[in-house]
Amino acid sequence: MMSPRTIALMDEFLRANGYENDITSERLHHEIYLSDPRNTAPAKLKTVVRHPIKKG
Repeated sequence: MMSPRTIALMDEFLRANGYENDITSERLHHEIYLSDPRNTAPAKLKTVVRHPIKKG
């Protein structure tokens, strides 16, 4: 699960580049886990975050 710090960094980047979140009840973010936390050191875990956005 994304940390509040990660979300804040993403929101800051979006605003700085003329975009804003487009999360609604139908458009949610997705997290795709590329690593298995049972077999991977925490520092090496990898996740793809797909976040709906729109022009601000």
